[in-house]
Amino acid sequence: MKPAPFAYAKARTLKDAVALLRRSKDARLLAGGQSLIATLNMRLSSPSLLVDINGIKGLDRIVKKGAKIEIGALVRHAQALQSDIVVKHAPLIALAIPHIGHPAIRNRGTIGGSIAFADPAAELPACLLALDGDVVIEGPRGERTVKAANFFKGLFETALGANDVLKAIRVPAAAKDARIAFAELARRHGDYALVGLAATARAKGDALADVRLAYFGVGATPVRARKAEAALARGALDDAVAALADDLDPPDDIQETGAVKLHLAGVLLRRVAQQLAEKPA
Repeated sequence: MKPAPFAYAKARTLKDAVALLRRSKDARLLAGGQSLIATLNMRLSSPSLLVDINGIKGLDRIVKKGAKIEIGALVRHAQALQSDIVVKHAPLIALAIPHIGHPAIRNRGTIGGSIAFADPAAELPACLLALDGDVVIEGPRGERTVKAANFFKGLFETALGANDVLKAIRVPAAAKDARIAFAELARRHGDYALVGLAATARAKGDALADVRLAYFGVGATPVRARKAEAALARGALDDAVAALADDLDPPDDIQETGAVKLHLAGVLLRRVAQQLAEKPA
């Protein structure tokens, strides 16, 4: 199947991209295109205008700014995985990226595209939530920053307006006492996860503090398991697993029932708890 007809424009700057979006009520941005092209070909999306942002300078950079790591919207997954800055200072993202699709997808797909598309079964939105990261947005009124907790609004719905461009994400640089963990269960490697879990914590002696558990594949957005977080910080793993029944309410879908997903969430929590307890090499 081929996409419906559309116009094409190549933005040279962020302001240019915003201006192009404002000219059309149903324009779409083109970055890596790994989700967009598929929806166009299946005619699930029929924009009148595609605004290509791949020529905008600076959006493909990864930089450390003080205590923050900034990853530009056009940074490809493969580029981020090869970045010493990401591997050293944002290791949770580096841990998650190999689970995203296959090499061809990671070579073209972008960090910004994954966050903006906000697929509830995607890895990076959950990582951003677990890291308490920020999303940098360029809009008609200039630049603004939105916390990850406020960015994901619903199924494929975010804080991005119709004329907004996701510019970058920012996450805290990992401290010496930081602990991170990631796990997911999928039918085949590269498939969307049945259930996944991105986790961060801070080592406090032999215990954990500031535990953040961000599940994906269990709801319309990434979901924090707050009662499980508190139990895990107390060192009560069994209580944490039991608390998931209050934290999560996975819907049935074509892959599994909600009950199975809840069970798998507990399996992942036990695996992740073991990872969090290990001191980094």
